[in-house]
Amino acid sequence: MLSIIVPCFNEEEAIPLFFVEMERVNESVIHDFEYIFINDGSSDRTLEKLRELARMHPNVRYISFSRNFGKEAALYAGLQASKGELVTVMDVDLQDPPELLLRMIEMIESSDIDCVGTRRADRIGEPSIRSFFAKKFYQLINRISDTEMVDGARDYRLMTRQMVDAVLELTEHNRFSKGLFSWVGFKTEYISFENRERTVGETSWSFWKLFNYSIDGIVNFSDAPLNIASFVGAFSCVASGIAMLFIIIRALVFGDPTAGWPSLVTIILFIGGVQLLCIGIIGKYIGKIFMETKKRPVYIVKETEKKLDD
Repeated sequence: MLSIIVPCFNEEEAIPLFFVEMERVNESVIHDFEYIFINDGSSDRTLEKLRELARMHPNVRYISFSRNFGKEAALYAGLQASKGELVTVMDVDLQDPPELLLRMIEMIESSDIDCVGTRRADRIGEPSIRSFFAKKFYQLINRISDTEMVDGARDYRLMTRQMVDAVLELTEHNRFSKGLFSWVGFKTEYISFENRERTVGETSWSFWKLFNYSIDGIVNFSDAPLNIASFVGAFSCVASGIAMLFIIIRALVFGDPTAGWPSLVTIILFIGGVQLLCIGIIGKYIGKIFMETKKRPVYIVKETEKKLDD
């Protein structure tokens, strides 16, 4: 069986189109398809569309959250609910080419790899500023983290049950799936495809959301920011000590009066800014620790397809 995990957030228009395209692929695959749609607190008719599909097709399952918990929670819920020997994660907007699945299945069954990932060969159609910062993020994270992350990699991937079970053992609340898929260490090969636009609707990922998501990735997989904060703090301390000695010696030798208030204020503001920056970096890590110690569930389920059978 092949489990297909599909996170959905306000995707009422895309769901029927996605299902039709996937059923075309299903005709060429010997595996039975198991669809697992996750309704991540949508405010449109996404849940109604999923109910309709589940009534018409016994291999369609869905999980509806009590509110929006985010894509990471949706992926985790789908992985937990999956039953197939092979598991794939796909976006419902058809930016992930369904026809690639045939090649991915062939690759994973004809070799000893545990995962076939996908990556975009280009970023055509994406705003240039977003592309610029995305490339810089991957360059940065690969420099400061021991976990390698492939530039342009998508969540769209095909995994063996062994790899899925390994990912599910990582029960952390603060999740960054691209890093988790890489961290578990199973053999992975990537295939490239040209960037595609959404078929319908608009993306819910704004620049600010992507920026926060990248910060989470850095914090979750590297302690480099803490090291930078320590270095900046030590450098400021040494620089301040040298400046203090210079001022004292100048006053003793030249009898310099208490002048230079503008420079003094500037130095104070600079040191204060450095301190706030370092406290902010430390606070980010403490906040992550705080969320983990609460041990709140990653998501809360309000409804599944089983309700239709009652």
